[in-house]
Amino acid sequence: MFKRVVSTCVGVTGLLFLVSACTPTLINRQANTATPARYSNAQAQDTTNSATIQWQAYFTDPYLNALIDTALHNNQELNITLQEIQISQNEVRIRKGEYLPFVGLRGAAGVEKVGRYTRPGALEATTDIQPGTEMPDPLPDYMLEAYATWEVDIWHKLRNARKSAAQRYLSSVEGKNFMVTNLIAEIANSYYELLALDNQLAIVKQNIEIQSNALEIVRMQKQATRVTELAVRRFEAQVLHTRSLQYDIQQQIVETENRINFLVGRYPQPIARNSEAFIDLLPDTIHAGIPSQLLANRPDIRQAELELAASKLDVQVARANFYPSLDISAAVGVQAFDPTVLITAPESILYGLAGDLIAPLINRNAIKATYNSANARQMQAVYDYERTILNAYIEVANQLANIDNLQKSYEAKSQEVQALTQSITISNNLFRSARADYMEVLLTQRDALESKFELIETKRQQMNALVNVYQALGGGWR
Repeated sequence: MFKRVVSTCVGVTGLLFLVSACTPTLINRQANTATPARYSNAQAQDTTNSATIQWQAYFTDPYLNALIDTALHNNQELNITLQEIQISQNEVRIRKGEYLPFVGLRGAAGVEKVGRYTRPGALEATTDIQPGTEMPDPLPDYMLEAYATWEVDIWHKLRNARKSAAQRYLSSVEGKNFMVTNLIAEIANSYYELLALDNQLAIVKQNIEIQSNALEIVRMQKQATRVTELAVRRFEAQVLHTRSLQYDIQQQIVETENRINFLVGRYPQPIARNSEAFIDLLPDTIHAGIPSQLLANRPDIRQAELELAASKLDVQVARANFYPSLDISAAVGVQAFDPTVLITAPESILYGLAGDLIAPLINRNAIKATYNSANARQMQAVYDYERTILNAYIEVANQLANIDNLQKSYEAKSQEVQALTQSITISNNLFRSARADYMEVLLTQRDALESKFELIETKRQQMNALVNVYQALGGGWR
């Protein structure tokens, strides 16, 4: 059943020379991983890095930590990524099995009828098993054998394919880590946004009360003919405008709560939180370390590095397709037309051993195209790796500058709020004594409300910057 065949069209030495001569030239470029010695807006060069702090210690709010912990277990997108890791791990096992011998068992039974007036039929008219006895017609055939096939990995094509799959498995793990970092940052930013909205809602309600009291005063003054109906209407419009802001903020609170609920993988429900201490939160001191630490701390950079390593191995796999491949196959078993003599030895025993040395000669354009595509993907991976490093550096630099500027902005906003809050009392007193126009009171109240809103917004931006720099430095996935 098996024949021993070695297929070669030219001598092996000449064949290898021919193949090597026709292999396209590899375009190779080393990735530039050099980073500046320090961040442009850093005060000093220090290797202390906040990215090494675990998120449980970085975020001190117990309500926020509970949300993050729930999300790391229930978030659907993260769980989908975990299944992608499992798929990548199985791909490694598949590739590993390809360069090992494949062994199997095979059994077969059949029957064949050939025409008597043909050469096969004439030769089978008699059999020498028992002289004078005809070959059974139709002819049964029973066979049981063990067989093995093996592609000898001469050029490490299969091993490189397995190594490439292993690199992509590790890349998928880093992709999961990057997703964890982003998920934690998104929850934290949404949580601080929720706290800010709560404080803005409280400010609006306070202003509604203040404006309502001012409206009652204006109405009494109208009755005393000290002001006109126009003043009353303007104060009423101011109260109604502030109430409309209340409803807008309440809707934003609902949407923000539901966004957090979606991230933690549950249906809408109230988010437990402590909003009263939000305005007093103080951003912790950030230690940015040195830029070269990003290569080890940022999961997306390590993911790009592993993708680059995998793409280089893919080029080696594609290059090996130009070289001859050696396939070895073997089988041993029994075969007979009569099942009663199937285990008769040595007459019913069959065995075979074959080796095939095959080199591509005609369909080389497809192999060249595959090789060129692998080479181009390698260049893409190089540029992507460099871009990821550059993007990480810029993200950190932006957030460090943002933290510094927001601190100065918050101090100025605090002084503005204090001044405008005092001006409300002053304007009301002047208005009661007819020494100020009602428009001054309205404008003062409006400016004070806007300044308080801006102060809360600046505080939210401060807390978001604290989250974003932690994310940019590569923290959160540990």
